[in-house]
Amino acid sequence: MSVERTGTLPLENEQHIVASRQTVRSLCQLLKFSLVEQTKMITAASELSRNTLIHGGGGRMRWEIVELGGKQGLTLHFEDEGPGIADMSLAMTDGWTSGRGMGLGLPGSKRLVSNFEVDSAPGQGTRVRITKWK
Repeated sequence: MSVERTGTLPLENEQHIVASRQTVRSLCQLLKFSLVEQTKMITAASELSRNTLIHGGGGRMRWEIVELGGKQGLTLHFEDEGPGIADMSLAMTDGWTSGRGMGLGLPGSKRLVSNFEVDSAPGQGTRVRITKWK
């Protein structure tokens, strides 16, 4: 059986957030991530999916199975065309929350993964890319 190495899911409602978590769980299991590593990636994906929906007005999650130096990993891209992040340093401050979600925010999600990048500007939406290596 062939497994798609890339894919895209919409993030337009609560059911899509559930679908993103289920997809990330399946991909982590496929890559044979430990239960702890699976939980970290699913938690980060859940928080970032919710951010995309609530703060970005909806968008998408793209995923890809990646390889580097013989290691396999999972990269997730969360993309929206929302208002963007006006104050990136505030958004990356531990403990800061808009009052919704799990309260992990961007810095909490960053701690759960191997690589974390965010690109956002007011009026230009937000793109977050995370990778977890096995």
